[in-house]
This record gives sequence, structure tokens and C-alpha cells, in this order.
Amino acid sequence: MKSRYSTYLKVAAVVLGGVFLTTGCLQAPDEPLYHTSEKLPEYEQTSFDEYVKDTKLWLEQNRVFLTGDKQTEIDANTPFELAPKERVTPTKGVLFVHGLGDSPFYFRDIAKVLSEQGFLVRTVLLPGHGSRPGDLILPTIDDWKRVVQHHAELLANNVDEVWLGGFSTGANLVTAYAAQHDDIDGLLLFSPAMAPKDSLHVIAPVANYFLDWLDVDPHEDNYTRYATLATNGAALFSESVSEVNDQLSETPYRKPVLMVISESDSVLDSAETIDLFKSSFLHPQSRFVWYGDGKITGDTRIISLASSIPEQRISTFSHMSVLFSPTNGYYGKNGSQLVCDNGQSEEAEKACPNSDELWYSSYDYLEEGKIHARLTWNPYFSELAETIGTVTK
Repeated sequence: MKSRYSTYLKVAAVVLGGVFLTTGCLQAPDEPLYHTSEKLPEYEQTSFDEYVKDTKLWLEQNRVFLTGDKQTEIDANTPFELAPKERVTPTKGVLFVHGLGDSPFYFRDIAKVLSEQGFLVRTVLLPGHGSRPGDLILPTIDDWKRVVQHHAELLANNVDEVWLGGFSTGANLVTAYAAQHDDIDGLLLFSPAMAPKDSLHVIAPVANYFLDWLDVDPHEDNYTRYATLATNGAALFSESVSEVNDQLSETPYRKPVLMVISESDSVLDSAETIDLFKSSFLHPQSRFVWYGDGKITGDTRIISLASSIPEQRISTFSHMSVLFSPTNGYYGKNGSQLVCDNGQSEEAEKACPNSDELWYSSYDYLEEGKIHARLTWNPYFSELAETIGTVTK
């Protein structure tokens, strides 16, 4: 049986695409950020060390830098490996794949947790990322699928037990791969975008024939992710949604899975994601960590934790907050990156950086009398680390 993200949404894409294209075209400034590199970096090297070396060199030659600290920007976007300290030869490993517009930096905190639990941890850079938003015009879905396949196979040469992990779009990619490869031992999925909150993403493959950009932000200032979205990137995201849903509609996944989401996630439909977990991820050792109001019933594998924490001025959790430790130097509680672009009024956004009573939430959360920045860290990070250990035993 085909999932609802195949035949039905292909028809919707044609209809919505025609409406979308009548609204006009976004134009990016004629600046290096929005140009494309001559080519994408290679990603099928014979060793992971060679892959990291080649990718770093490519970034040095092609990245449009946002700050004066070029080395920090390169390090944030370069794939990395973290080995367990207490084992000379690790027996299990995990490969992490980031989300649309993001970077390997997103897994620094989770990677430390897994390495302390005995894993050899590796991350990849999805082609089109890490350099400039214009490069997201270049990759195909096959590029993204091949980088996952190649590095999963490469990891399998070094360990006996292979896990895959992903954030958002990356979670879609690794789940679709694992569903077709029985040698993968389990999944770690953070804010998986298998059930997007709306269906507008399905117009992207159609719009991609006509438009280069869906959103242009002239104030790119975050060196760990793109604020500007190329239409091709959204089209590849749409393809990842279709593929993972088609896979799961055919056969449930029967290996251990950790799934972590916020009820208030602005990207995914949290209720539909819970239903998907119950129906398609059947292993008794799997866990679903839910940050939201109330306790979810009907499945003892679901862990419910309150997302409203007034004593920390937290109203809701966000799409990205599940990944980061409160001590992260960039996104943590006292980190250097404050995300005031949070879907509130222009007046509130301007007041955000200097507010003495700043609250934190998901994107688009509004509450009268309060100014909200994005919640970019997970107050339950230590509990999450314990749950990861439970699932991966």
C-alpha cells in the first residue's frame, strides 16, 4: 500500500505548484553567499580520515565566511569522528546525519554521550551544506542517499554493531536506509521529520523547476546552519519524506529505536509522529521521548516530560532544542547564539537581546506580555543520555 506522501501528494503538488508560481519569484542578492561553488565535495573516499581531510580542504576553498574566526566556522561544518576513551577497539558505532540547512556541529553533545557509552561516533556533511546557501542548489537526493550508504558501509568495516542517527531530514534519510538494510542494528532519531506539520513542502519539487529560492535571509549570521533556503533543498526534503513513509507503510521497523520530539515542534506533526511510532516501530526496547503537556497513554515505551518549565522561563520545547546540552558553548543556556528570530512581532524581536525577563519557546509561540527567544538547549539532556543507554544496550 502506498503512503499518503506518494500518489495523493503528487497531485496536490501540481495544483499547489501552479498557485505558488503565480505569487512571484524570490531573488537572492548578487553576492557570493547565494552563488554556487563549481562542484560539490567528494564523499566516497576509501577511509573516513580521508573523507574528513578532503571535506575540510573543500570547505576552506569554498565556504563564504560569516565571521572573522574562519577556523571555528570550518570546524563546525567539518565531519568528525569521536572514539570511546576506554576502549582501544570499539565494537559498536553510530553514524549521524544532520538536517536540512544544518551541520555536523549539531551532534557535538550527543556524540560525547555516545562515545562515553562505548560507541565510535561519526558524522557526515550532506552535500550542499557547510559552505554557502547557494550550494543547496547543486545536490540530488541520490547524493544524500549515497553519502549515508557509503559511510554506513565504511563504519561497518570498523565495528560489529552499526547504528544510525539523524536529526530532522537526516532522521528521514537514515530510517529509509535502515528499513532496507537489515545489518543496521538500530536508530537514534531526533525531531524526525517523517510527518511534516503541513503539506506545503510537496510543492517544492514542482517549484524547483522554476525557482531557486523559497526563502532569502540577507542577514546570515549563524555559522552552524543556513537561514536562506534553496528550493532544491526543500525538494530533497520532500523526497525524503515520501521515501521514508513509503518504506514504513510497506514494512514496520523491528529494531530498537529512540525517537525524541517536542509537542510544540514547529516543523513536524507531533501527534502523527506518535501514531507512526506506535504503528511502525515495534521493538519493545524502543523509546519515544515526548516533551509536552500531559502524559501520553497507550504505549508503555513512551516517556513523557513536561515542556513548560516556568522556573527556567521555558514555555515550550523547540524543533532543535532536543539535541543540545545546557552547557553547549554556542546553543546552551549561557551560549553565545541567541535566536530572537522566533516568529514574534518585530518589536519583540528587537527587544529580545536586551530583555531582562526573556522566555524560551518553539518558533511561532506567542504569549501576551512575554518576549520569547528560541529554546536551543534541552533541560533534560542528562535524562536523555540515560535513555539512549537503555535503547542501545
